[in-house]
Amino acid sequence: MDSHYQLAYYALWIGHPVLQLGVAALMVWRKLYKKFRIFFLYLLAQIVNFGVVFPIYLSGNYQVFFYSYWIFAAISLVLGFLVIHEVFVDVFRPYHTLKDLGTVLFKWAGLVMFLVAGVVMVGSPPSAHEWIVHAVLISERCVRLIQCGLVMFLIVFSRYLGITWKQHSCGIALGFGGFALVELLVVAGTASHSVNQTTSSLLVMVTYNLTILVWMFYMSRKQQMPESAANLLATQRWDQSLTDLQHPASDDDSLIPMFEGMVDRAFSRRHDAPAQNNVEKPQENEKLMSSFSESMSSLIHDPLGSYSKKL
Repeated sequence: MDSHYQLAYYALWIGHPVLQLGVAALMVWRKLYKKFRIFFLYLLAQIVNFGVVFPIYLSGNYQVFFYSYWIFAAISLVLGFLVIHEVFVDVFRPYHTLKDLGTVLFKWAGLVMFLVAGVVMVGSPPSAHEWIVHAVLISERCVRLIQCGLVMFLIVFSRYLGITWKQHSCGIALGFGGFALVELLVVAGTASHSVNQTTSSLLVMVTYNLTILVWMFYMSRKQQMPESAANLLATQRWDQSLTDLQHPASDDDSLIPMFEGMVDRAFSRRHDAPAQNNVEKPQENEKLMSSFSESMSSLIHDPLGSYSKKL
């Protein structure tokens, strides 16, 4: 790496904590650090990372730099994964059951990711320091894929969830997703020898600075409330269906009482029909009853007189 590339590399690297301090300051000013605690912690960890790793890099102590770099890379990896969950929870805040389902899926994804990292560590040569490098790199690529998937999810389901790209959570996801996409493309280009190491390092540095600028832009804006749309009814039905699956009906809510209620309503309608007819003609019924009573009383008191009158 010549002097020009070295100077550009240092400038871009120093730009990371400067911009991250600006994002953290905006979050404190907007009081967003309470809402996005993990993301705020991620920014602080990145600033500490620079404060520790950069002086060691300048000192030329390769062994200390190696361990410090990859330890902080693992910490950033875990925090980046937790930030994805934090964004997901913020997006699904109105839908409690979908939020719980997403939390379970993220737990399983994290478990699978760490199992893969453990397998890589066991399968790596024990004599070299390659096991920690392979484990962190494999886990990092898994996290990058999840970050890209989160952005794609927001693009596809934004109108169903009633969210807008002006929300802070969408800005955080957009920054991580864009950086993850570029980094994965750079890794693929480096593996195929299409991009050299110097170009790939500078490209990743530039992309990460742009990512921090995206976060700074979003954090400087006021919170935009989610949009209300008719499509939210579909999402509410999904949430209600998952709630019904999570809390199945008891014996009192089984199908048998439901059918019994239907039969009772059917019989009540049939019994109500004649009663309604009687209510519609009350005077006619009263006349018939009065005439019948008079006939019976006349037959009891004077049966022959009534018969003679008829003759």
